[in-house]
Amino acid sequence: MRETLLKLRSQIANDLENNILPFWINLADRSNGGFYGNVTNDLKIDRMAPKGCILNSRILWTYSRAFIEYGKQEYRDTADHAYQFLKRAFWDDVNSGLYWMVDFIGNPVNKKKHIYNIAFGIYGLSEYYRAFNDPDSLNMAIVLFKLIEKYSYDSRYGGYIDAFAEDWKPISDMRLSPMDFNAPKTMNTHLHVLEAYTNLYRVWKNDELKKKLTDLILLFIEKIIDPGSFHLKLFFGEKWESLSEVVSYGHDIECSWLLHEAAGVLGDDDLKERTADIAVKMADKVVEEGYDKVFGGIYDHADSSGKDFRKEWWPQAEMIVGLMNVIEITGSDAYLAPLVKTWEFIYMNVIDHRYGEWFHSVERNGRTIDNLPKVEPWKCPYHNSRACMEFISRCNTLLC
Repeated sequence: MRETLLKLRSQIANDLENNILPFWINLADRSNGGFYGNVTNDLKIDRMAPKGCILNSRILWTYSRAFIEYGKQEYRDTADHAYQFLKRAFWDDVNSGLYWMVDFIGNPVNKKKHIYNIAFGIYGLSEYYRAFNDPDSLNMAIVLFKLIEKYSYDSRYGGYIDAFAEDWKPISDMRLSPMDFNAPKTMNTHLHVLEAYTNLYRVWKNDELKKKLTDLILLFIEKIIDPGSFHLKLFFGEKWESLSEVVSYGHDIECSWLLHEAAGVLGDDDLKERTADIAVKMADKVVEEGYDKVFGGIYDHADSSGKDFRKEWWPQAEMIVGLMNVIEITGSDAYLAPLVKTWEFIYMNVIDHRYGEWFHSVERNGRTIDNLPKVEPWKCPYHNSRACMEFISRCNTLLC
């Protein structure tokens, strides 16, 4: 196992430092702030494309974490650039919170308050505070936490309502995207609130936050993870009735390690043990049902009509972390083969060795799906850069 992990670590570190991180530094909009919102596979930049807050917050997280790991000034400068644009363009000075989308100059064009988006603000701001000890960034993250708890928390049935209008009043359309089911509560939003609260708790040991993070872990165990299949249920009514049978393999493997990480950051031994067991069972299910044993990598999703064999960039990245996590938990090398085969699939088919970064999506056999952007409001460096940094860190721990 040692030699295999050392080889992977070298390749993954090279992709992170010489491909992913330089790519996004070059997309900073030095004239208007933020980062260009749409770029084609062959690097044609739409300089007037709107700019999404999620992309900006994920870049903020990425370069804050990269600075923690490597200490390079260019990573600090990029994190600063994202931070300044978040404060200037996305922050709602009237109603508080973060806008969904601004134009290329920084004027709001979609003022919807989506809790998923607010959570990524917390994630990026808390990481920026970890990296640079900037008190304003921590204060902003705390304000966002309090806004979620004030407006979104459901004191009757638990969990969080997905979205609100600019002034935090209820709205009828709570979808993240036109492809999503319009539901008041979703796995996806809860997963990223969990992720955000975990990161905030690293730097702000607040009792209310601790309770809310504990409640979120229990909510996943009791309501969101199916106890029979160990897949995530994705969409819910107000009372937690499941509204969808779709299985998302990328979210399953991502949740497996984020849930275990949350329990570890809390320092709760009982929850660490419970989430470790769940992480292994969820990873086993993904390997059994969603992992491509022929080509490597994991499929997009499954529903009543069968499996969607496409492979988007982000589930491949999350597979790397999820499998590494269960190797750490179990000490078993049984997960090494799918880990290696997934990385080989990424290296051969998902990484764009000509123009840089990773392709958005490929077919099962690795053929690039044309006409999908390299950069758009959802296509970001957070999944793949985090996978690289998590793998390197965990590899170093295992091999020390």
